[in-house]
Amino acid sequence: MQLTTEKQTEFVDRRAQQDGPPGVERRQFSDSRIHERPEVRELAEAVDQYKLRHRRRFVTFSELYDVMVGLGYHK
Repeated sequence: MQLTTEKQTEFVDRRAQQDGPPGVERRQFSDSRIHERPEVRELAEAVDQYKLRHRRRFVTFSELYDVMVGLGYHK
């Protein structure tokens, strides 16, 4: 039996790194790609604002639906 030695890499805590200007949080929902559809960008920005207002890292489906209703969605 031969054991392979794996090269261990040092853990990097990305939360401690500042990728942007001071005071600006890194958002989880929207991405840096340009959306082709403006309604998708509007939804992503509304979810980000909801998360900031309510100090939430993730949203539930119920909260996402509330954000969509706030944007005018109706079935």
